[in-house]
Amino acid sequence: MATKNRIDEESSAQEAPDLESSAAEASKHGFFVRLYTGTGAFEVMGKRKLWYTVSGVIVAIAVAAMVIRGFTFGIDFEGGTKVSFPRGDGQTTTQQVETVFSDTIGRAPDSVVVVGSGNDATFQIRAETLTNDEMIELRTALFEAFQPVGADGQPSEQAVSDSAVSETWGGQITQKALIALVVFLILAAIYITIRYERYMAVAALATLGFDLLVTAGVYALVGFEVTPATVIGLLTILGFSLYDTVIVFDKVEENTDGFEHSTRRTFAEQANLAVNQTFMRSINTSLISVLPILALMVIAVWLLGVGTLMDLALVQLVGVIVGTYSSIFFATPLLVSLRERTDVVRKHTRRVLNRRKTAAARATGVEVDDTHADGAAEPASVAAAPQAPPPDKPQPGARPVRPTSTRTGRPSGKRTPRNR
Repeated sequence: MATKNRIDEESSAQEAPDLESSAAEASKHGFFVRLYTGTGAFEVMGKRKLWYTVSGVIVAIAVAAMVIRGFTFGIDFEGGTKVSFPRGDGQTTTQQVETVFSDTIGRAPDSVVVVGSGNDATFQIRAETLTNDEMIELRTALFEAFQPVGADGQPSEQAVSDSAVSETWGGQITQKALIALVVFLILAAIYITIRYERYMAVAALATLGFDLLVTAGVYALVGFEVTPATVIGLLTILGFSLYDTVIVFDKVEENTDGFEHSTRRTFAEQANLAVNQTFMRSINTSLISVLPILALMVIAVWLLGVGTLMDLALVQLVGVIVGTYSSIFFATPLLVSLRERTDVVRKHTRRVLNRRKTAAARATGVEVDDTHADGAAEPASVAAAPQAPPPDKPQPGARPVRPTSTRTGRPSGKRTPRNR
């Protein structure tokens, strides 16, 4: 035991200067150099309370937005009537279409958008369910106001088309999406538990819940319309979020493999190093994912108009940003907090801190009693008890005691009064 402690002390004494020199060497480089090389540009684990506070504020805003503002559900979920007709010469505006609709029906439509561009552009009107009489009046009013052109190139009232959407279809989509979500979470939990450990599974699932909550809150706060494409995109970003989290966890597992046998860094410091080493990978992955999404949004807005592609791109854009944040500033700090509740990590952290104190004190020339430097404190009763002298050391003035037997166990040959 003494030999092991002495080896650990010498190792700690050698590691302390190494840590100081590494920190000094890293401080010489700029922020972006340290960020790219993963040498500690961000202190994430040491500021866990700050990131927990930031994440808590984000969740509170998201929940408040969902409770106060609610969601703007599309026609596929609430049901209604969709009316469309060609834009024609391109001079007609959505405001003019809304005015005709309001004057004819007596209420404003839910939305009026332009889909497509150029000669293929069309108006799409979404409104509450219209009766047959209301639809006939609206078709006539739209034809008289804008003279839409039919397939034969001539103005025709038949160019104004309509379709009724039942709200039960949206309910079926929602039910199937929830089933798919539950199955995905169960499979993800099983995989992470088998591949890594239960603490990583808990942290990953909590991160997925965070991403879902925040993304939904952003939709409620901004007022984005929730459509079936939104639900599909929401399931898509869960895969991206889990992928980014697993990348960081894989590096954490690599750095902390056999951490209890070394006093160089604590578990939290090894996890912080893993976050820094994978930070640029997460940023690059997110950028590569965001660029095609932005391109999809541009195509949806400028070429095809606001439609299914726009709804799908919006939820993916929000999800990628939220997933990148959560994998770095929420998932890994939560994992460290869970692991630090275990005895193995707690004892190892005390060992590392005590070794550093011992090494720092020896560097200044101060003698330190490091018998219990591994964190096991000596009981006060033992420390206060008087120490008895060793048995092979006689007290001063005492008469010498002769041995009664030799080393082989035979009598020493000392004569007793009876033998004299």
